[in-house]
Amino acid sequence: MARRAERLALPVGVVATFAILLVVFYYPVGSVLVAAVVRSGRLTLGPLADVLGDPFYTGVLAGAVRDPLGVPAGLGGWVRAGFPSIGFGLFGFTAWQAALSTVASVAVGLPGAYLLARFEFVGRRTLRSLTIVPFVLPSIMVAVGFLAMFGQNGSLNDLLGLLGLGPVGGVLFTLKAVVLAHAFYNAPLVTRLVTTAWESVDARRVESARSLGASRLRAFRDVVLPELAPAVLTAALLTFVFTFLSFPIVLALGGLQLATVEVWLYARVQDLALGEAATLGTIETVLSLSLTYLYLRYEARQVRSRGTTTLSRHRLSVGWRTLRDPVRVGLFAYGLVVVLLFVGPLVSMVVESFTGPNGLTTANYAFLARQQAATAVGTIRPLPAVRNSLLFSLGTLLLAVPMGVVVSVLAARGGRGSRVAETLMSAPLAVSGVVVGLGMLQTLVFGTTVAGHRLVASGPVAIVFAHAVAAYPFVSRNVTPALSGIDSRLLDSARSLGASRFRVLLDVELPLVATAVLAGAAFAFAISIGEFDSTVLLSQGVNTYTMPVALERYIGNRSVGPSLGPATAMGTVLLVVTAASFLVIDRLGGRWQP
Repeated sequence: MARRAERLALPVGVVATFAILLVVFYYPVGSVLVAAVVRSGRLTLGPLADVLGDPFYTGVLAGAVRDPLGVPAGLGGWVRAGFPSIGFGLFGFTAWQAALSTVASVAVGLPGAYLLARFEFVGRRTLRSLTIVPFVLPSIMVAVGFLAMFGQNGSLNDLLGLLGLGPVGGVLFTLKAVVLAHAFYNAPLVTRLVTTAWESVDARRVESARSLGASRLRAFRDVVLPELAPAVLTAALLTFVFTFLSFPIVLALGGLQLATVEVWLYARVQDLALGEAATLGTIETVLSLSLTYLYLRYEARQVRSRGTTTLSRHRLSVGWRTLRDPVRVGLFAYGLVVVLLFVGPLVSMVVESFTGPNGLTTANYAFLARQQAATAVGTIRPLPAVRNSLLFSLGTLLLAVPMGVVVSVLAARGGRGSRVAETLMSAPLAVSGVVVGLGMLQTLVFGTTVAGHRLVASGPVAIVFAHAVAAYPFVSRNVTPALSGIDSRLLDSARSLGASRFRVLLDVELPLVATAVLAGAAFAFAISIGEFDSTVLLSQGVNTYTMPVALERYIGNRSVGPSLGPATAMGTVLLVVTAASFLVIDRLGGRWQP
């Protein structure tokens, strides 16, 4: 009986994972896609044509959708008019801000890759590991940090005032602020990918080029640069995808004045224009899946082998000679910019939370305490938000870790159809949280009739499942490489001794990849703590709002407080809880490896 249960355990796990995805991802997202092309039970492309033919959404391209045959005449008129400026609507602006954010992220990230790959200094390994930190920081909290730093009365202007310099204004609620915040998240991604590629360059090829008379610059151009180009392009493409789908950053720092497709989709849901929201979500999902497909195709074609002899690193500090070396001076200046961009917002948020018009104060935390004691309906109380976030994150762990391990087992063990199954199960990476939340709202929260019964799943259950869907791909991304690296002879030996595949997984494989599983669990927990996109749509009432949602309410409704202070105090609470949770997981399971 026990052996039969062991034989069935893995197939049951696979079926259960598919079933969960079918109910809380494929069906909801599929319903959004169907809602965009079905009206009154009839298949139609009318809603898609309406959106694509609306100048608000596609700008000058709308004319090409409404009247394709009129394109030549339209182009001729534009040329005769002297090439006046044209707009590309909401989709064009979304792509434009994503392109600017990509350029900024690459510009900030490349010097960091050069520093980490070519120089040796105390703390280099730690600094390299810390480049993963922005991925696990709640984006709405980072937005509050930017508000606290770059606001008219923010930390940057306070610092400039101490230096006798004039204040800097007009940064917030502009495209510059959105691009800077996107660089905060994505520049470390560029740094990590390019650093890895730079460290893989075979030093013997560079030495051969130099021995044949090539200058240092020529050797870099002909040998090193071709090795780095794929990593730079991969990072740029990923950054473009991430910033195209960005939601909390644009919502908090740009609002509807700088709305992207994702923010406008959220606004349409708030206005109960669910049909238009579904159409927008469908177009956005098609675009994001196309971009993700291009990225995966490009990544699969990049076969990189690590050189047996890597480039040696130089000492960053060489005494007084450091000041005479323009490269090293430039790197130190770069370090100051990095501290300003990456550490400044978080420090500013904490400092602002303890600062009032008359200096240091705990008034902002006292305000949170009063909010906690208030009994008025609709009051955003901090402790339920903390409790909900922690409970939802624990629930996410219980779902996401087994799901991620199952997907990893499928991917690592290969076999017919395993790649297809892995691809299907990794689809949540390419679909925005707002689209998932909209789909769950339309199907699970509003209810679905099955065999005459109305099935409804709302509140905490819907949120935990939404978080699990967003988090489990990160578990599988950590565990799959570790499982693939296990010596197959160990597994064969265990099987030859009579162990079932499930027993081999429990007794051999999982203990060997425990660090990777814990790293995935840490990611899943952190992602759940900071998840905002779907939660803001699904949370209703005191039992479901989380810390990021409470934070957004404090930002959006200044009537709850005199200034940004309550939001910075709530952001500081979120920062402490996130750091403490991450630390607990790290200490319980050993050090995670990014």
